Amino acid sequence: MRYYITFIVLAIFISCTKQQPRTLELGTYRAVLKIQDNQELPFIFNVKNDTLIEIYNADEIIEVDEITYKNDSIYIQTPVFEGYIVAKITNEESLNGYFIKPSLNRIVPFKAEGHDNTRFKMNKDASVNINGNWETVFSPNSKEDRYIAKGIFKQIENKVTGTFRTTTGDYRYLEGVVDGDSLKLSTFDGAHAFLFTAKVTDSTMTGNFYSGNHWKEPFVAKLNNSYELPDENKLTSLNEGFKTFNFSFPDESGKLVSYSDERFKNKVTIVQIMGTWCPNCLDESKYYVEYLKNNPNKNIEFVALAFEIDKTQKKAFEKINRLKDRLGINYPILLAQYGGSDKKEAAKKLPMLNHILSYPTTIFIDKKGIVRKIHTGFNGPATGQKYIGFKNEFEAFVNLLAKE
Repeated sequence: MRYYITFIVLAIFISCTKQQPRTLELGTYRAVLKIQDNQELPFIFNVKNDTLIEIYNADEIIEVDEITYKNDSIYIQTPVFEGYIVAKITNEESLNGYFIKPSLNRIVPFKAEGHDNTRFKMNKDASVNINGNWETVFSPNSKEDRYIAKGIFKQIENKVTGTFRTTTGDYRYLEGVVDGDSLKLSTFDGAHAFLFTAKVTDSTMTGNFYSGNHWKEPFVAKLNNSYELPDENKLTSLNEGFKTFNFSFPDESGKLVSYSDERFKNKVTIVQIMGTWCPNCLDESKYYVEYLKNNPNKNIEFVALAFEIDKTQKKAFEKINRLKDRLGINYPILLAQYGGSDKKEAAKKLPMLNHILSYPTTIFIDKKGIVRKIHTGFNGPATGQKYIGFKNEFEAFVNLLAKE
């Protein structure tokens, strides 16, 4: 499969004849990923200039500044994540190619047309309104894959924005439409490409969730404005007999960094369990960078433990260093595991935890080395008030620990 990916990139990106590189016209484009069931997963991007493209998902704007033109082709490297688009420019406002995630051997057909900012084509006015909170179950008929979620949506005429929150995080900024009684939502961020389709009434949804062209699962939902997910501070705990949290993993220089090191003694320590491939971890990392910038305190230390999907240590650290450089992270990110992000395998590296339920998971340790709280998952800015509530809770709790 890796050779196939390389062949595709070379076939698109290399031409036999040298010519002046063709570039895209400035303006808005409608992109489509071709996925299962002959479904199309759309998103919108705007070519600002030859070195900057913006991807839009509801209120989210993703700036892409790693763009390469060669002959009649374009290479678009999405920020932070490994996913990229490689495509032929068939004319100045039309693209045909692929969205590729090399480490997972995933290739999704991609096309785009200029002068189009319509995410989903509509045939009918909305016959229902889905404003509100939705009690949701994904894979409801499967014991192994079943999980709960909370849909949070706002609808104005046909247009819908919002997200699904789960016990481990959120499904990003979703944007779409209600076309008659059909709901369609999508998002694309370079790591994940999500499409949700459903038949809806004013109080029920029945549909499917697609992730790229490799995953599909059903979901059902009912309107329930009082519905809440379980408390994310009570989902992960220390195993019986443990009061402390220990780690010892290498940094990019190969040096082992341990909780017993001098830098953590008599300090509040925030331990982030994460992966560079994880969008919720990205949102969390951005927040931590912002927090540290606005709240410098010598009595607080942050450290991240990365569980990476890359097959080699070298590749894993390349991704870690890319994340640090792009976000301006100045706390250490240690490599806890590479070659896969399986949560059961990851839990073996941290036997004091009852499980690793989610990337990210954050452990709060006080100055005496006692674990005071474990927060599972992360509700990012797409969740609106939940994100604001998390920030307020985080800052109040860390400030409390720092003053003890």
